[in-house]
Amino acid sequence: MDGRPFSAACKAGTGTNTDWLLWIGERLARISPVGHPPAGVDRQILTLAVPALGALVAEPLFVLVDSAIVGHLGTAPLAGLALASTILITVVGVCVFLAYATTAAVARRLGSGDRPGALQLGVDGMWLAVGLGAVLGVVTWLTAPWLVTWLGASGGVATQAVTYLRWSAPGLPGMLLVLASTGALRGLLDTRTPLVVASVGALGNAILNVVLVYGVGMGIAGSGLGTATTQVAMGIALGAVVVRGARRTGTALRPAGRGILANARAGGPLFVRTLSLRLALLLTVVVATSLGPVPLAAHQVVGAVWGLAAFALDALAIAAQALVGHALGASDVRLVRALLRRTLQWGVGAGAALGLALGGLSWLYVPLFTSSEAVRQAATAALVVAGLAMPMAGWTFVLDGVLIGAGDGRFLAWAGVGTLAIYVPCALVVQHASPSDAVVGLAWLWAAFAGVFMFARAVTTGLRARGSRWLVVGA
Repeated sequence: MDGRPFSAACKAGTGTNTDWLLWIGERLARISPVGHPPAGVDRQILTLAVPALGALVAEPLFVLVDSAIVGHLGTAPLAGLALASTILITVVGVCVFLAYATTAAVARRLGSGDRPGALQLGVDGMWLAVGLGAVLGVVTWLTAPWLVTWLGASGGVATQAVTYLRWSAPGLPGMLLVLASTGALRGLLDTRTPLVVASVGALGNAILNVVLVYGVGMGIAGSGLGTATTQVAMGIALGAVVVRGARRTGTALRPAGRGILANARAGGPLFVRTLSLRLALLLTVVVATSLGPVPLAAHQVVGAVWGLAAFALDALAIAAQALVGHALGASDVRLVRALLRRTLQWGVGAGAALGLALGGLSWLYVPLFTSSEAVRQAATAALVVAGLAMPMAGWTFVLDGVLIGAGDGRFLAWAGVGTLAIYVPCALVVQHASPSDAVVGLAWLWAAFAGVFMFARAVTTGLRARGSRWLVVGA
């Protein structure tokens, strides 16, 4: 520990009032078959999860804002954005190990009482992020036409996608720095700072995109430039907070080859796990592309809304990562088990509520993204299907967070490869056997992804959590 009780450290990190959510937690406990958790577990979870929720929801707003602004330029720009943003999110997404591995490692070190060591891990992770982001930025800019063509785009859609990618690519170092610095702060039990930076960034991104797309007349290029600029600014702001903490403890700020390599090795299995997830998302886009421009444009809307809901659920997984890592570092297995039970209750309950909003209100918010009636109908039907799977998604995301916090990356890597192998034939069946009707085709595609793929992930992680091999204590 860092000299304070666990719950006090959580409160100091965020300063969030969660009393009204604690009342909801008590209701969940009464209907749960696993009984009441130890006193204070709800507050520890929510103190981290509530501000993490705000930060995670703010990030998908970048895609939602881009979709809403670009969508009114026409179907081709929106379809091009669907492809380009998928590629960009995939590039950033496979590097999410920069956040996840850092959160788990920093939390464990903090739980064992070594705050300077925890901050050193954070600094090393940020150096790795900047270097990796620079390389990926150059590669993405150079290969943009090939990547777009590989996804099946051509003509005006391909042109729009390449334009967005090349204007966004210079922001990749900033995007990865956001991941690493956010992971370090979460491991230090501070989710409030990422919330503030993400909220300001989301607002700035919206304003900058409107100015560049419509005011300056840059079109889809302005959307890419605005997002890249905002992400770089966010990375600098978050990195500065970690650097200030490191200076106060006398932690070295220069690049340390051994520490950077250690971060890379620890993140390797999580890279494989995340790559399998991103390949599933990419395959979904490829199938949507083959179904035609209308299903592809509708898929962009559905994917953006799903991402918003998924990141909202992931707030509980973020809390689980930090708290489980901290508790294992302190060798408190009883608390780890309590956190597992309690976050699962919250995950399923929150997933059910989000599913109702996702599907039940789709007719109300889908028109905000497009003026095409055909795109609206396809997106609305697919969102109903996606909404039905949200409770299972809540279960899955929380278990992912628990196992990541425990450092069980090797298992998650193998499980990711296995679930991808299950999903691939289902997606290909949709591609080749789906009817030509855009509404039915996209609905079946989302049934395969949100139903089959998420169910496979839920089963594999659930079986792992029932055992004890992932419960490794100590720093």
